[in-house]
Amino acid sequence: MRWFCFAALWLLPLNLPALGGEHSPLLPHPQEVRYGAGQLGIRDLAITFGSPAAPEDRLAAEQLSSALSERTGTLIPVTVGPRAAHVIQLYRTASAADLPQPGEQRGPDSPESYSIRITTDRAELRAASSRGLYYAIQTLRQLAEGQGAQAVLPVVEIRDWPSLAYRGTMVDMSHGPLPKESEVKRQLDFLARFKGNQYYFYSEASVELKGYPLLNPAGRFSQDEVRRIVAYGRERHIDVIPCLELYGHLHDLFRVEKYSDLADVPHGTEFDPRNTKVAGLLSDWTDQYARLFPSPFVHIGFDETFQIEIAAKSSGGAAAPAKLFVEQLKRVAALFRERGKTVMAWGDVMVKYPEIFSELPPGLIGIAWEYDPGPEQHYQARLGPLAAHRVPHMIASGVTSWNSVAPDFIRSFDNIDSFLAAGRKSGAAGLINTIWTDDAQMLMRPTWPGMAYGAVESWQAASMDHVAFVSQYGHLVYPAPVAPEVATAVDDLARSEAELQKVLGDETMLALWGDPFAAPTLKKCAEKREALRETRLLAEDAEEHLSGALALGGDPITLHSLLFTSRLLDYAGQKFQTAPELEDMWRRLGPRRPKDEVWWNEWNSQVTYQDHSRLVDLMDAITELRAAYRAEWLAEYTPYRLASALGRWDAEYEYWRRLQARLEAFSKSSHEGEPLPSLESVALEK
Repeated sequence: MRWFCFAALWLLPLNLPALGGEHSPLLPHPQEVRYGAGQLGIRDLAITFGSPAAPEDRLAAEQLSSALSERTGTLIPVTVGPRAAHVIQLYRTASAADLPQPGEQRGPDSPESYSIRITTDRAELRAASSRGLYYAIQTLRQLAEGQGAQAVLPVVEIRDWPSLAYRGTMVDMSHGPLPKESEVKRQLDFLARFKGNQYYFYSEASVELKGYPLLNPAGRFSQDEVRRIVAYGRERHIDVIPCLELYGHLHDLFRVEKYSDLADVPHGTEFDPRNTKVAGLLSDWTDQYARLFPSPFVHIGFDETFQIEIAAKSSGGAAAPAKLFVEQLKRVAALFRERGKTVMAWGDVMVKYPEIFSELPPGLIGIAWEYDPGPEQHYQARLGPLAAHRVPHMIASGVTSWNSVAPDFIRSFDNIDSFLAAGRKSGAAGLINTIWTDDAQMLMRPTWPGMAYGAVESWQAASMDHVAFVSQYGHLVYPAPVAPEVATAVDDLARSEAELQKVLGDETMLALWGDPFAAPTLKKCAEKREALRETRLLAEDAEEHLSGALALGGDPITLHSLLFTSRLLDYAGQKFQTAPELEDMWRRLGPRRPKDEVWWNEWNSQVTYQDHSRLVDLMDAITELRAAYRAEWLAEYTPYRLASALGRWDAEYEYWRRLQARLEAFSKSSHEGEPLPSLESVALEK
């Protein structure tokens, strides 16, 4: 079974002070922790500096003040002058870059390492850099226990450092909706809490480039928006890195007639590296991207070059696919190296053409990606060749949610765990945890636990127990009265998605829009009736608990999207449950149309009548869900592609309306005693 019981996990002891002197959970778990006896009251503390404070240190101190003031209900001030006691004192012992750099060190001597010492009189936080001090503050926030006058910090000594230098999250801005600037900043705030230090801004054509007004004008971030996002991340010690596509995945460019001849296939997806005009465009783009994103890193894509074989064949054998690929790779990498960037690229095509390893650009970092879990050997096809050829590399895991109704956290957590284990052995420098939006319908907020899991796992030295993570994450993100309600709901959603997958396969969101009366689907639904019933029961239970969590004051930013997910799962179960039930009802009518009274009582009134019949229930449900989906979309995203996405919801309503019309038309045209055709022949559109 691919799910586990979240409710039971979230209701495990949360290491709270009320439970026999235990303490609040810490995520990531520090490398060394030693608790002592006693507590330090928070309410009478002030925050001060034991060393000269840089602006970024003061910002971190203000964030700590805000968090502790909210917990105590009174102001915890940040002061400039030293105080003898009852302080949280911040010491920066050295100077280092405020963002991760190429060649970053991990382990105890990392510039991100820190120490915390709390006694009954004071707290001291020490670090060699502003980054380390910032991470110490995130841990101190998690150490706090109790509320109001009872808020305390435990006596403790902590030494902590990252096990991996680079702990990134990649967010897809191109396959589906376009997140709002405010939503990206919300994600950065969230990731900073769990010590993430890189945010990969995935763009195919989602960033304004000067001189290209025709390129995706409605679906891109302005350069000013990007600059604000970069600055916001920097304040939280998260490097916002452009994750681009500079070979394939560029249909947004080539669909514009002005640029269509730059592709190897007209209006295709990949550059034609033989076209002399490509070099000029790439030079301009690299210059703009390099100035817009000050990160020392750039990710240039180069994955899934599906059409490269076509380009090679059209050369009449003059160019092998591998040669075309590596020449383009070297050209783009050189452009960015000239601008001082360390270049990354996806590793799948490098592995496909192993003869190019000796020609790879100097300093290139290969990114091995794999989104399904498995044993260590499962990852070797993509990871092994990079390690064997001593190519500096990182790994990319995935939060599986891009084609499913609800995120598949079990698959995601297993993928992160097992891939990290393989990556640590191969010498990977870091992790990029990917959030893709392939189905163009996905809401991102339900994926946040998966984002946090990737950040936590790439800081810690050992894999996190899934049971402990779910429990501790819930305690850190939600207030105590809300957490049990959310816990049960998340358990229900995971189990509901697992039940739905038994019927529709792994890609439940794509399958949702299919015709339930199509013969293979109808057969599967009839065989898996109990799974569909469980899908609905679990989704409805989740809805009840999420409503309870909201009533208790739970954060609507995450809970509303989970509530919508529960309702959509319920609809999916209802939709595919309805078709075999109607088939059974039709069969019970017999081979010929019965008397009008029987026909009305056993068919029309239950199936097509406008007042609360099966088909009207589904029309009501999908129209209500459409309105809720639109609201959730606009909470996270700009209106770009919303109308296109809603077209599926409109078509779903129209499907049921047309089915109702066809069945009503048959009812009016047929008469008692006439042979009844198969329901499938009536239901399916000709």
